[in-house]
Amino acid sequence: MIFYVYMLKSINKRTTKTYVGYTNNLDLRLKKHNSGFGAKSTRGRKWKIIYKKKFYDKSLAMSFEYKLKKDKIERKRLLSIS
Repeated sequence: MIFYVYMLKSINKRTTKTYVGYTNNLDLRLKKHNSGFGAKSTRGRKWKIIYKKKFYDKSLAMSFEYKLKKDKIERKRLLSIS
């Protein structure tokens, strides 16, 4: 099975928020985030994917997701190139 680690950027013009997660179905997960059924911190905003990375092992995807969530410098870099 394929897993993706992804980073979302809020579409709201007033403030820029980002969110990092992992999934095995990227399209469905984005639809859930945008319809209010995603993670609690993503509700009430519209999102677009600005980064994704493919993994063939769930534990590797989860490990990378954890590191990316904690790495504010890398998140800012990805945000600036989006």
